Amino acid sequence: MQRTLLPFAVAATAATALLAGCSAGAGTEAGASSEPVTFICTPQEDWCQVIAAEFTAASGIPANYVRLSGGEAVARLSATGDTPEFDAWFGGGAEGHLAADESGFLEPYTSPNAEQIPSEYKDADGRWTGVYVGALSFCSNTDVLEEIGAEAPTSWADLLDPKFKGNIAMAHPGTSGTAYQALWTEVELNDGDQDAAIGFFGKLHSNILQYSKSGSAPGQMAGRGEVATGVIFAQDCQKFVNEGFTNLETTFPSEGTGYEVGAVSLIKNAKNPEGAKAFIDWTLTAEAQDLAATVGSYSVPTNPDAVVTEDMVDFDTVKLVHADIDAAGQARNELTGRFDSEVAPAPKE
Repeated sequence: MQRTLLPFAVAATAATALLAGCSAGAGTEAGASSEPVTFICTPQEDWCQVIAAEFTAASGIPANYVRLSGGEAVARLSATGDTPEFDAWFGGGAEGHLAADESGFLEPYTSPNAEQIPSEYKDADGRWTGVYVGALSFCSNTDVLEEIGAEAPTSWADLLDPKFKGNIAMAHPGTSGTAYQALWTEVELNDGDQDAAIGFFGKLHSNILQYSKSGSAPGQMAGRGEVATGVIFAQDCQKFVNEGFTNLETTFPSEGTGYEVGAVSLIKNAKNPEGAKAFIDWTLTAEAQDLAATVGSYSVPTNPDAVVTEDMVDFDTVKLVHADIDAAGQARNELTGRFDSEVAPAPKE
């Protein structure tokens, strides 16, 4: 599959020189000690597990993680302030990392391995570096669609069809980077009009059965037949298909869909900053990024030397919405607050 660069509104990074002979264990070049690294992990649990285990195997540095969605990660960092419990943050959309940076929770770090990553997938100031890319999609249960007399949605407007009343699931933008990506996509589709975006989700609310905390949970709900359609990233829908939910179908909105750059970043005032840098260095290698597909996570890797499989989205076939990641990060707190008060409050459990 040919790799396609996406139209990000992000300035190119002046990267440092690539260290020769970089390997999966190259993270140790950052001068890390053997003290444990503790990181936030935002992808699915099995991916987090393999990342922690294989980093330790490659570097000799013990690794611990807490699995948090994007919104939960920002909230957890806010709760600990200047004495963070984490050293690094792996995964979740770059706009979430930027929201954390806006609040003073991140330390810029440009990894020597970032030179391998195309400029479209990294921040010019080293606040975040992309490790994977995913496209937002509709993940629908064909059996439930038949029951309610509906076709798989192929536009955002289709989600408003009364046939879908109580048959759509999505995460809440206040807790999930996936859902915030959906919210920001509507902002972009409406030429930056945040009122129009909130208005769309106000109309959609009557068709929503449940707002989950996790971005991928709506796909599982669709797979179990609890709803007709979940709004999730395409790689998650494909994962559920491969795990046995063969009645799931992935479609994309014709108006255009949003996409995320899953990022890695360094936490400010980390207890083990050198270990965190070693971890970041390692996540940017092809060897580390190839691990995702081994646990059924089919996001597209950012390292050009990593393997792109047939289960991954071919971006040439999907209409993508222009993404201003900086603007999305800056607007996150205000927009999610409006969603809370004008559409639906964030789930507590």
